Parts: sequence; structure tokens; C-alpha cells
Amino acid sequence: MSADTAPLDGLLVLDFTRVLSGPYCTMLLADMGARVIKIEQPGRGDDTRAWGPPFLNGESAYFLSINRNKESLTLDLKHAAAVRVLDPLLRQADVVVENFRPGTMERLGLGYEPVARRCPRLVYCSISGFGQTGPRRAEPGYDAVIQGEAGLMSITGAADGPPVRLGVAIADIVSGMFAAQGIAMALLARVRTGRGQRVDVGMLDATAALLTYQAGIYFATGVTPGRMGNRHPTIVPYETFRGSDGEFVVAVGNDEQWRRFCRIIGAASLADDERFATNRARVSHYDELRPLLVERLRSRRRDEWVGDLKAGGVPCGSVRDVAEVLGDPQLDARRMIETVDHVSAGAVRVLGVPIKLSDTPGAVRTAPPALGQHTDRILKEDAGLTAGEIETLRSSKAI
Repeated sequence: MSADTAPLDGLLVLDFTRVLSGPYCTMLLADMGARVIKIEQPGRGDDTRAWGPPFLNGESAYFLSINRNKESLTLDLKHAAAVRVLDPLLRQADVVVENFRPGTMERLGLGYEPVARRCPRLVYCSISGFGQTGPRRAEPGYDAVIQGEAGLMSITGAADGPPVRLGVAIADIVSGMFAAQGIAMALLARVRTGRGQRVDVGMLDATAALLTYQAGIYFATGVTPGRMGNRHPTIVPYETFRGSDGEFVVAVGNDEQWRRFCRIIGAASLADDERFATNRARVSHYDELRPLLVERLRSRRRDEWVGDLKAGGVPCGSVRDVAEVLGDPQLDARRMIETVDHVSAGAVRVLGVPIKLSDTPGAVRTAPPALGQHTDRILKEDAGLTAGEIETLRSSKAI
């Protein structure tokens, strides 16, 4: 592999997904060089094409955020002629990704078992709300529902307030990330075995896996963790505080950092107080400690505290809004904001590739596709159809 070749270059992915979990997965694969053909319903496309405002010249900002580096092929999968067109594409493909409710692809004649018999080297990834097995397999998966069902909402928000959904669709996104990871591992296994396999990702599984130490606390104590606001259950101080003009985060991870923190804020006596000298003691005496810190820290501006604490080696940072984050020169230096030219929306800014590979980097190469933008070319060059056959499919509304 040459130094300028992306790691998934040469792989073909057929993308039957829509909304977020699946498109996020296939975007990650496309960023790393895979050719992704996004298969969409004629005249409608991915549901998120209609989600907005905002729209850029009629194109949904939501859709544009997660569908770069892909090609769009419109096929009506309920039309027998359209399904037949897929056969040559399936035989060429390395990966299929779908995120329909279990049983949908089977009804279309595109389920894992029949496809795998025809294409034994194919990696077939299914993302669903509750996985392909188990008593809840038939239930649909929606991010907000999964955040509630998987326990995240129960531990998010103020202790005396209601459960809160995270500000991003974390259940969808983490499911897409796990799916991309599973696909990569299945492709690696195929190098050794010569066989593809199914990758089964349930959103409930993926989101429950995020509980990590919260689950560990429950397993160890039998006590169900609850909401604690921005506080950490086992580290103190590890939360937000307010300066005179804004919020900032302090993340004191050990007792040496605690001593430095106390010196910097002008409260060295707290470091020697036996109630606060160790992290275990600080957790036990949290209700006594926090008011002392709140009183001290509200006396100066946020940026003054953050500057002094960083200079003193205490982990901290400002609570920034989205505009502040996207204007950070660090993201610019890391190419985390890219601009692509869309066929109708014009210049579109998108987030960059967060995984930086030294020899085989991924890249943002092309803009998200317009609906059906590549249909004729794919059917001609990849499926081997003539212009007349393509026109027949179009007149019958199969494409």
C-alpha cells in the first residue's frame, strides 16, 4: 500500500441506511477510502433530506453533515426490477450496511442468509434498535428512546431535576461507530479466512456499553447510580464551576493536582484539611467542600482562572458554545473543518476526519451527493445496463 492510499481504498460498500446510525457508519468507511454507494428511495431519499430548517439551497444541513464521500443511487427496493439490478453490485461489493428493522431486508429478498450464499466473501452489517436476536428484536430504534431505555437519561441532569437527553444523538452515533469497528474487524478476519460474516449491532447494546464505571458501581454495590449534574461520582473536584462571567470545568484527577489547585486558587489550607486531603475524603465530604470552592471561584473571570490553572498544571477548560469550538484554531490546524463544493448547495463546510493516520490517511474528498446524482453512471458502469435499459427502469419508476 502506497503512502497516499487510504486504508479502505478499493473496497465497495453498498449503503442501504438512512437517518443517522447507518449513515454515520458508512461516512466513517468512506472517509477512509471505501467507495460507498448510498441506495435511496426515488423522489424521496434518506429521511434526513427533509429534516430542517436549516436548508442550503434546498439541501438539508442535517443530511449534508453525515453523507460526504458517497454516491447516490436511487432504487425502489419494492420493485422487482430494481432488486434485480442489485445482483451485479452485490457480487462486486465487499460490505453491505443496513439499518432497517429486523425482517425488512428479508422481505425484500436481501436478507443476510440468501445474500451470503451468493456472495460468501461479503461482510453484511445490520444496525437495529435491539439487535437481530432476543425478545425485543422487532422493536424500532430511535435515539431518544434508546437513551432512555439504556439508562443514559437516568444519570444525566441535575440531581433534583428530570432525566435529560444528551445534546447529541449519542445512541445513533456510538452505534454507527461500533458498526464501523465491527466491519473493519470482519474485513481483517476475511483476510485470514476468505469468508465474510454478519456484523450485528443493537443500539441498546451499544449505548449500554457506554455505562462503563456506572455499571461497575452498580455491580460492586447494588446501588443504582442517579443524576449528579456535572459532578463525577468518584472524583472530586471534577465538575463545572462558575467564574464571575461564565462556566468552566475543573478536572482534578489526583491528590497532587488537588494541592496545586488549592495553591492557585489561594486556598492552600484546604489541601491540609483532613476532610479534603485525599480523593476518598473529598468524595465523602463533597457537600462541605463544594460551597467553599464555589465562593472562591466566583470571584474572578472564567478566562483568568482557566489561564492560571492551565499554567499550574491543573486540567481545566472553558464551557464553550458550538461557535466557539468551531472557531478554535486547534481544529483548523488539525483540518477538522473542511469545505466541499456541492452540486446545488455550493460551498458547504463539514467536520473533518478525526482519526489521523500517518501513512494511509483518510480524507474529505467529495461533497454529499444530490439525490440520485450518480444513478445513471452506476447502472451503466457497475451494473452493465444500457441506456435503453436504464430508461425502461426510469419509466417504470424502479429508479
